Amino acid sequence: MNTNANPAAASDLSSRDNPCYGRDSTVATLNVFADDERSYQLPYAQFLYAERIPNPALEKDADAPPEKLLICFAAAKVTLLGSGLKSLERVIQKYELKFVKSADRRYTAGLNTHVAAVAINFTKEMP
Repeated sequence: MNTNANPAAASDLSSRDNPCYGRDSTVATLNVFADDERSYQLPYAQFLYAERIPNPALEKDADAPPEKLLICFAAAKVTLLGSGLKSLERVIQKYELKFVKSADRRYTAGLNTHVAAVAINFTKEMP
């Protein structure tokens, strides 16, 4: 039996302790920390869609992260590789994903969501 009156609060605790992402219900942008050590702010007003699929790299490398999450904005596509990415899908659906970045697996061993790699590709030229 769940004695927690607010089950959502329990899931918030795990995201607070996760170095891969943060959430905030008042954000207007997603801060993407790409693996090339650059940081980008992408406005949720330009969010188009997200797609989660099995990572195609698994066919060639059994140690590859099992999932791929593509987050598409009007001017950029963000690609995340990792595991447990369904929880990020739910946070994106509410426009509450504050930031996302990769972290070494050893720092996230006990957590359900792990982002192993973050890449960003711009679909339009930036000024």
